[in-house]
Amino acid sequence: MNRYLFRLAQTKIFWPLVALLVLLLLNFFLIPGFYSVEMKNGHLFGSLIDILNRVIPLLIISIGMTLVIAKGGIDISVGSVLAISGALAAYIMETSSVWVALIAAVGVGIVCGMWNGVLVSIFEIQPMVATLILLTVGRGIAQLITGGQILTIDDEIYKYIGSGFFMGLPFSIFIGGAILLIMFYMKKRTAMGLFLESIGNNITASKFAGIQPRKIIFLVYTISGVCAAIAGIIVSANVSSADANNAGLWMELDAILAVVIGGTSMRGGRYFLGGTVVGALFIQTLSTTIYSVGINPQIVMVVKAFVVIMVCLVQSEQFRSIFLQFNKKKVSV
Repeated sequence: MNRYLFRLAQTKIFWPLVALLVLLLLNFFLIPGFYSVEMKNGHLFGSLIDILNRVIPLLIISIGMTLVIAKGGIDISVGSVLAISGALAAYIMETSSVWVALIAAVGVGIVCGMWNGVLVSIFEIQPMVATLILLTVGRGIAQLITGGQILTIDDEIYKYIGSGFFMGLPFSIFIGGAILLIMFYMKKRTAMGLFLESIGNNITASKFAGIQPRKIIFLVYTISGVCAAIAGIIVSANVSSADANNAGLWMELDAILAVVIGGTSMRGGRYFLGGTVVGALFIQTLSTTIYSVGINPQIVMVVKAFVVIMVCLVQSEQFRSIFLQFNKKKVSV
């Protein structure tokens, strides 16, 4: 039994899962009725359902970010791409059908991802610098599309994507689940997963093995752009409006944190989609907890940063060994 627990503790997903369970247990004592789920008009409502619904945009972006980080890169433009896609969809729906708007929103995500992919893979610009360009100008583009105003959305089909229900659950949960399954399939059943980990571990060796890193890098940045665009559709559909200034603000940082908490190294190599799911759920549960217990909004980011640092330290094998050695010395004294 002890050997089994020891092996389980060595897995990447163990400590993020423990942190999430501890947070959920804390909510049991701090927030009355946190686990109560009720049925209203055939729809499920409750704090747990709310967390699952609100985490979907972050989860989708984090999945794309996981692929980018797996190759040793980063994409800090996803928040801006989210704002652009939502703004473009709302703008197009003023004169065209919702289907045209959806295609255009996903299309602009593809273009933005390809732009980042070209800069990183062809021109070999540092990923942080390459995506910083779109981070900077992206919200400006979104504001140009909306004319600096918040565009409201009246189309019922579009609203259904963000706030509709299917089989009693928010429809966005099914979108997030479908994207996650597709990515799992690509990782396990196609060569892309293996090539991506190979590039992340050693790009030079990958070239000698016959892999073409540029194509893989271009592909993962394009996927990241598509994920950000889909998240933008869900966010704008959920609030029935497109806010170029605030939509997806700081979401790129949450996505990076979700990936890191999930056990994927920033240095690239092996990546863990299951860990990213747990990381995203942890961040959303933490946000819900902070707001539910009434912490001052001005210090929310500080509390969030402190908790995330603690989780990352607990994940660190070096930190745990130092902590255990300190405890042994204390006991011996």
